[in-house]
Amino acid sequence: MATLDVQGKQVEIDEEGYLVNLADWDEDIAGEIAKAENIDMSESHWEVVNFLREYYDEFQIAPAVRVLTKAIGKKLGPDKGNSQYLYELFPYGPAKQACKIAGLPKPTGCV
Repeated sequence: MATLDVQGKQVEIDEEGYLVNLADWDEDIAGEIAKAENIDMSESHWEVVNFLREYYDEFQIAPAVRVLTKAIGKKLGPDKGNSQYLYELFPYGPAKQACKIAGLPKPTGCV
């Protein structure tokens, strides 16, 4: 199993870069994962990441992109609840990439 070294702390990640233990997550780890994904975290990125963490706490599942888009639209408004906006933030797949940065498991249905 691979590890990620963040400020002297070793955290386990799987072969795709997702955290093995969700409890290891913090904003520093999220920042390192984002850097590895070539994402410069902005307030908009954090808004989506924090939304995903809240969603996961409530439903115990990482949402697929369609569900994510719809749920974000309900909570943050239609200007943010659309695929184009989310793909601009997370070009390699909003659900997949944002969930990885949020320390969540890979969403169901993502390849």
